[in-house]
Amino acid sequence: MTNNMNIASPEKHYQVIVVGAGITGLTTAIHLKEAGANVHILEQKDRIGGQIASFREGDFVFESGPNTGVVNCPEVIELFELSDTKLLTPNPNVKRRLIWKNNQFHQLPSNMVQGLTTSLFTWKDKFRILGEPWRKPGSNPDESVADLVRRRMGKSFLDYAINPFLSGVYAGNAETLITRYALPKLYNLEQDYGSFIRGAIKKAHQPKSEREKKVTKEIFSAPNGLQTLTDSIATKIGKECFTLGTKDCHIWPINKQKEPNETVANAQKVSESSPKWLISYVVEGETHYISSDYVVTTTGAYQLKELLPFVDKEATESFDSLRYAPVIQVAVSISDIKGHTPLSYGGLIPSHSGEPTLGILFPSSCYTGKAPDGGALFTVFLGGVHHPEVLNMSNKEIEKIIHHDLYNMLNLPKEVTIDALHIFRHRKAIPQYEINSGQRFKYIHQLEAQYEGLYLGGNMIGGIGLADRIKQGTTIAKAIIKSNSFF
Repeated sequence: MTNNMNIASPEKHYQVIVVGAGITGLTTAIHLKEAGANVHILEQKDRIGGQIASFREGDFVFESGPNTGVVNCPEVIELFELSDTKLLTPNPNVKRRLIWKNNQFHQLPSNMVQGLTTSLFTWKDKFRILGEPWRKPGSNPDESVADLVRRRMGKSFLDYAINPFLSGVYAGNAETLITRYALPKLYNLEQDYGSFIRGAIKKAHQPKSEREKKVTKEIFSAPNGLQTLTDSIATKIGKECFTLGTKDCHIWPINKQKEPNETVANAQKVSESSPKWLISYVVEGETHYISSDYVVTTTGAYQLKELLPFVDKEATESFDSLRYAPVIQVAVSISDIKGHTPLSYGGLIPSHSGEPTLGILFPSSCYTGKAPDGGALFTVFLGGVHHPEVLNMSNKEIEKIIHHDLYNMLNLPKEVTIDALHIFRHRKAIPQYEINSGQRFKYIHQLEAQYEGLYLGGNMIGGIGLADRIKQGTTIAKAIIKSNSFF
């Protein structure tokens, strides 16, 4: 915004402005709405839901973004209840996770007996795992996930348990992801209890409240896809609370501008209390100005420089330095699987295998209603930080990889034919919680402390999973509700 802009005052005033209509913003908004707040959501896309988008093609239901989440906090259950959405849990007979090793998939152990008999880990590391409770805790707060796991569990456990897990969650590199940022629960087990195993056992035996008992650790989806959840939340909030297709959105703290431009100065004159925020945005070529008492941003870190022009260069550089893993997601529809339905959640591929594929999920095995009877739906993920080049591959090259994955890795017979492939490219898919995360978190907390009423959310802080996003949105809403009494 230039200094010669001329406007008498903001057009409208809201108690809370939320920037971004993804799951974090929607969660924040619905809780505020339930508390009686006058909340409005600005979204640059022409649709609600952010990365969550579900599609139906015939009897197939597939996603272009997240496929599932994990019920690892009560806020997940509470959001489904608040939005009147059914939480879809996996078929009980699908419990296995598969790991690729030596040109075939192996079942990931789920108990101690399987851990001792599996061919995924070496005998040396099996004994190392048995001795894990007596190993000394580490002292490096910035230890990578790879270094931590090698130290406590051994190299083969890193290669065939943690490495593929990180490929599936972060599409990332265990050598550069920092444990206390990327896997804080794992880090805290060692720091608080001295051991992963001992800590997990003690936590499992701790008494739980009724609210804590909602945490089942099950993976979840929603009928007709996860967009069912975001659509239901949006309906509860009300379409009048959304402005879609916004461009050139900028935010200023009205009462803390040392040399305010004309628009900010005019807004200061009509400000009723301190502080307030001025927001400008463009819709269909027309610039609009609104004010608010609170602002919640849930955008990608790379958008904050333009969104918050008052933030100093050092802080914006910390946001810009956040690396995002590129991912290609492919939904594969097969109407007749000829009895070869895999009874598993899916298979993960370690990064050192050299395969460009991160993992293959089997949604139709996990949930009913994802494919027609006798058919199957597969979701294949490619790329990540180890293979960013796949993002520039042609559709034909990607299709060749998919055929290899299904017919060579999953061993589907040649008579099983693919009905459709849907390719989705995500250039900035998943933020990487690497060594620079601490600096980024510091600036976020400093800005929130310096500018009352500002909350910086989104997956650049607080975790990247759906449950993390839901928990963060709930926490922000509760903080705003607690801080005032005007709604």
